[in-house]
Amino acid sequence: MKKTLALCVMILAAVSLFAAGSKESGEDSSLKKIQDRGTFILGLDDTFPPMGFRNENNEIVGFDIDLAREVTKRMGVTLLLQPIDWNAKEQELNTGKIDCIWNGFTVTEERKKVVNFSEPYLENAQVAVVKTSSAVTTLADLAGKSIGLQAGSSASNAVDAAPVFKASLKGIVEFKENLTALMDLEIGGVDAVIVDLLVANDNIKRSGKDFRILDESLAPENYAIGFRKNDNALRNAVQKHLDDMAADGTMARISTTWFGADITIVGK
Repeated sequence: MKKTLALCVMILAAVSLFAAGSKESGEDSSLKKIQDRGTFILGLDDTFPPMGFRNENNEIVGFDIDLAREVTKRMGVTLLLQPIDWNAKEQELNTGKIDCIWNGFTVTEERKKVVNFSEPYLENAQVAVVKTSSAVTTLADLAGKSIGLQAGSSASNAVDAAPVFKASLKGIVEFKENLTALMDLEIGGVDAVIVDLLVANDNIKRSGKDFRILDESLAPENYAIGFRKNDNALRNAVQKHLDDMAADGTMARISTTWFGADITIVGK
């Protein structure tokens, strides 16, 4: 009995030492897991043009989608697109339902605490969209008025980070999607919508709606890809492919297709 107990203790000690050694070495199986499975699951808000959205055939397309397809092609795995509730994106990531968040995902200090970001690949800004007929020309003109924004978005973070501006507002209406917020602006439910500049430009161009963007932005920002905090191997592999795509002109070509010019910042 004593011999059996001693043997068990020795085995447990060996397992603990092995686990500790693996942890200290910084190794992880995140990349191998993708390679063995043969699929890469990308989490996104599928109503976020031009980054990721559904076209007239209900297919998910967009700038980020084209980037991801090229990256996964170079990785030798199949891209799977998984629409998620944007307000619960970090939970979707950390429970393993998706392998990354890649859909106009803004880097913030708060998100850095729970997400392992790639290097930024696009610059952006949070702006206010109003009707063309609106008398509002500056952010200060929105005092006493209502704004709309997507719940859990960087627009919400930008408003929270501007306490004077936020306190001046009559109210803030949260929507599940940016497109719904812009629809509410169109019918007069809110006086302005705070949204990503790239999304605002794309919406106005595609819809032809009678909107305009204020010249004054609320906050500058960068887009990057979000991975689980300890998934360094996967993060680094994706980053290498993005670096290679920037160097060989592939990223510039994809950007020009969607934006009419190369607006990416990788390697610049």
